[in-house]
Amino acid sequence: MDSIKMIKELTCAFGAPGFEEDVLEVAKRYVPSGYKTTRDSLLNFYIESENAKNPNLPTLLLDAHSDEIGLMVQAVKNDGTLVFTTLGAWVPAALYAQRVLIKNRDGKQITGVIASKMPHFGGNKDTLPSIDKMVIDIGAASKDEVINDFKIGPGCPITPKSEFEQIGDTMIAKAFDDRIGCAAVLEVMQKLSGSALGVNVVGALSSQEEVGLRGAKVVANYVKPDIAICFEGAPADDTLVEPHMIQTAMGKGPMIRLMDVSMIVNPRFFRLCVDIAKKHKIPVQEAVRTGGGTNGAVYHLSGIGVPAIVISCPVRYAHSHNSMASVKDYENTVVLAVEIAKALTAEIIAQF
Repeated sequence: MDSIKMIKELTCAFGAPGFEEDVLEVAKRYVPSGYKTTRDSLLNFYIESENAKNPNLPTLLLDAHSDEIGLMVQAVKNDGTLVFTTLGAWVPAALYAQRVLIKNRDGKQITGVIASKMPHFGGNKDTLPSIDKMVIDIGAASKDEVINDFKIGPGCPITPKSEFEQIGDTMIAKAFDDRIGCAAVLEVMQKLSGSALGVNVVGALSSQEEVGLRGAKVVANYVKPDIAICFEGAPADDTLVEPHMIQTAMGKGPMIRLMDVSMIVNPRFFRLCVDIAKKHKIPVQEAVRTGGGTNGAVYHLSGIGVPAIVISCPVRYAHSHNSMASVKDYENTVVLAVEIAKALTAEIIAQF
């Protein structure tokens, strides 16, 4: 499996919340042999063994969300510019004057630019508008042209327009949150294929995480996991906080969080993961987060309670057009998850 090629194709795919089809088409090409795939009406994508599950074994869910933060056309102004709303969390500075892709009614991607006020007309550092005051310009001269020629109207989804680039160990692209996790699900399942395991493994690329962990709620109902590993692209903090507070540094290994605002991780499962990392000399970072939330919040409250862990690749400048991630962090995420899956048994899970 060509990991970098897979990550590139996944990150470049159009996948605003609720419109993840293109991401799933890419993922299909990287599903290893021996697995079957299905998807539901919410565009959750399931990867399961072609052989029947062993009813005597617990089910391990490997999850990552396929959507990225995006936008949606809300209205078209008479001058041909587009009023939009957000799908997920943005800051104004990450959007202003950037290029975007609008998927029109025919599924064609149209490039637009978020309009900016130039210095020639009084624009300065204090004139950054709020997001609700921004509009997108696609070069149209009228509302009629937008609707009839460009075939764009209310409800059309929008994503950042950005290219993938690799510079040494560093990858630069949009949507590492969470396409790098999607790649991890696919590669972990490939590496586990044919292994004698103490669990049944099911992969899921879940939808609409960025707008409220929505897909995961359906995935939990379908898979009914006994234990879960969620893969994330977590915001890196190494350029933002004092050295003693750094817990998610790029290039220092995957981050395993003990808590965030949505969950407190099962401490026994957490300790097992850290011990496995030490045993196999896999660098990891332990984090206590006072913000954020992941699909782990859904899975650990499903059924009668499910031990869930979140393994994250640190991502600088997440939720922007140009984020950064480390190849080594990704590789260590995959290795760690493989070793955890190999170590799990019904007896161990029962102790959690």
